[in-house]
Amino acid sequence: MMQNVHLAPETDEDDLYSGYNDYNPTYDTEITAKIPSTAVTRPVATGYGSKTSLASSMGRPMTGAIQDGVTRPMTAVRAAGFTKAAVRGSAFDPLGQSRGPAPPLEAKNEDSPEEKIRQLEKKVNELVEESCIANSCGDLKLALEKAKDAGRKERILVRQREQVTTPENINLDLTYSVLFNLASQYSANEMYAEALNTYQVIVKNKMFSNAGRLKVNMGNIYLKQRNYSKAIKFYRMALDQIPSVHKEMRIKIMQNIGVTFIKTGQYSDAINSFEHIMSLAPNLKAGFNLILSYFAVGDRDKMKKAFQKLIAVPLEIDEDDKYISPSDDPHTNLVIEAIKNDHLRQMERERKAMAEKYIMTAAKLIAPVIETSFAVGYDWCVEVVKASQYVELANDLEINKAITYLRQKDFNQAVETLKMFEKKDSRVKSAAATNLSFLYYLENEFAQASSYADLAVNSDRYNPSALTNKGNTVFANGDYEKAAEFYKEALRNDSSCTEALYNIGLTYKRLNRLDEALDCFLKLHAILRNSAQVLYQIANVYELMEDPNQAIEWLMQLISVVPTDSRALSKLGELYDSEGDKSQAFQYYYESYRYFPSNIEVIEWLGAYYIDTQFCEKAIQYFERASLIQPTQVKWQLMVASCFRRSGNYQKALDTYKDIHRKFPENVECLRFLVRLCTDIGLKEVQEYATKLKRLEKMKEIREQRVRSGRDGSGGSRSRREGSAGSDSGQNCSASSKGERLSVKLRALPGTNEPYESSSNKEIDASYVDPLGPQIERPKTAAKKRIDEDDFADEELGDDLLPE
Repeated sequence: MMQNVHLAPETDEDDLYSGYNDYNPTYDTEITAKIPSTAVTRPVATGYGSKTSLASSMGRPMTGAIQDGVTRPMTAVRAAGFTKAAVRGSAFDPLGQSRGPAPPLEAKNEDSPEEKIRQLEKKVNELVEESCIANSCGDLKLALEKAKDAGRKERILVRQREQVTTPENINLDLTYSVLFNLASQYSANEMYAEALNTYQVIVKNKMFSNAGRLKVNMGNIYLKQRNYSKAIKFYRMALDQIPSVHKEMRIKIMQNIGVTFIKTGQYSDAINSFEHIMSLAPNLKAGFNLILSYFAVGDRDKMKKAFQKLIAVPLEIDEDDKYISPSDDPHTNLVIEAIKNDHLRQMERERKAMAEKYIMTAAKLIAPVIETSFAVGYDWCVEVVKASQYVELANDLEINKAITYLRQKDFNQAVETLKMFEKKDSRVKSAAATNLSFLYYLENEFAQASSYADLAVNSDRYNPSALTNKGNTVFANGDYEKAAEFYKEALRNDSSCTEALYNIGLTYKRLNRLDEALDCFLKLHAILRNSAQVLYQIANVYELMEDPNQAIEWLMQLISVVPTDSRALSKLGELYDSEGDKSQAFQYYYESYRYFPSNIEVIEWLGAYYIDTQFCEKAIQYFERASLIQPTQVKWQLMVASCFRRSGNYQKALDTYKDIHRKFPENVECLRFLVRLCTDIGLKEVQEYATKLKRLEKMKEIREQRVRSGRDGSGGSRSRREGSAGSDSGQNCSASSKGERLSVKLRALPGTNEPYESSSNKEIDASYVDPLGPQIERPKTAAKKRIDEDDFADEELGDDLLPE
């Protein structure tokens, strides 16, 4: 069987297309078959012999047939993997899988110029991204450094690319982004000159498309520099280069032009800009600025029309009904709950709040001027608002009308306006009742204040201002525990209610719960870092806790906030004085006197300080000022005369004592010094003054005997005050509480300190008590101590409850 099989030789290089016409009939085995639809009889090779070619209709062997032991190539399918040297019986492998795996890829040559350029370009892009991220995080300095680094590397990249390729292949987009980011970072760091230079580089380069719109940024920089003429020039240049299809950007640029005109006082030009904007694409900012411009020129009718245009601006937000579930479908309810507070809903709230703010501000601005009176103007605004989509703002305008009455000190009209809301819905009723409670509290009508506070709380139990006012009325009645409960409830409803937190600190201080009071004030200090009232209260609590060092530290913080507060400065002086630091005490007392030269306690301390330091001449000016402030108090004039006497100016002292005697003829101390001075100088008036002195002393003894007998008979009655001008009280100046303390101090002084002791009459010396001495003290009265502890309390307890 194999003898009939002919294999093609592997190295046969003869003409493969030769011998096709030769035919050997010996090797042919024919099987005649009739094939339907054909009239030609063809020989078919059997499966047991060699495959012999079937003659075509023309007698030509078919492609792929074996002729003389050589296979005819299938030239039409060579691309599928056949070759002229194909061996009969070889496997069909068109994909070349039998050749094994492909050789590994060649490694990139990192030293090639193209690869270096690609890596450098990647690094520049990374630096630009890092700069933008740093800017968004608030690190402006780092953002600028990254932008500068990107600019340096981009210039290196351009030089390398020019060496390798043609200039046309430079990446202009990368250059533009680097320069634009650098200019933006310069502007963010307020380096306006550098930013303008960088923008100029971009704008002047004709290869950058649409670079002209960056003139808007240049105009913004000029606006920040208050170079308004150049700002308008660049805005207009940018407006000319922006096509009309970019409508929104053109509107924003025109709005910037209008704002710049307002800043320059060119209100007519500003009106033209805003009117154009309101005719093309009305918006809230343009409408509000238009009202401001008409207000500046005083056009009442145009103000009304502009206000109506502002009211008519569409908000383009969904109604609240959208967020109310129409059915009990759980899936729908979940979706509604998810979108109730999403970012889109928050944006809608912000837009609505901004619109209400613009409308309220515009109404408050134009109401007093569009009509003959502000009340009529407010009524017109209320009617316009009621007919618009902002119906709920009408009640707020009415409340603002009442507040305007308050600012004009027309309390009756304010009360009448607020009382109109008693029959309105609960929210408005609560706001009006809160303000009424505040008003009555200021007028010390605590019963009415409490009544309206109750009404406000009942209308809205979660109103922190109403609860605070209710706590204030209870506080005023002395029920501190109950007041604290109201303040706590206000804080539970609104943890940011600083008034309630401050008041609860005052309440704890009244209850002597100093640790809790300090905790409240420290929490409040964390919220209100520079509040002078809070800083004072913290210092005062530390003082009550007998920690003067901490009190001084907090008072130092207080005067850094309010450096001209005379009360804080005098308190610092008092604390340093109690610590024994006289020099520091003098410094702060003197500063307090400079800012408020009418504080008697400060004047008295400074006078005593100069006497203690043996500078009596300097003490005179302080006591003279005290005598001007309290002209009916004889002690200040006696101190002036004493200072003259101590400084050796006897004639001036004598004249001062004589003047005091004319004003206060029954003052015993003045007569004693007159007798002493006249005796030493040798004046004839000594006998006259001695006679008056004896008569007054005798009258004083008789009066004291009557007082003692009256006490014995009636079980003790109050003694009458002595020492004032034109009455017998002038004879007992040293008998007052402060006079007694002064006398006790000065009786303990050695007699050698008195300039007249050696030559004075012993009888006069025995009864002489100097009304002023170097160791004078200034004891606090109970009333004054209470005022110091509760400083600022009156301001606070009337919380700022009026609507913003």
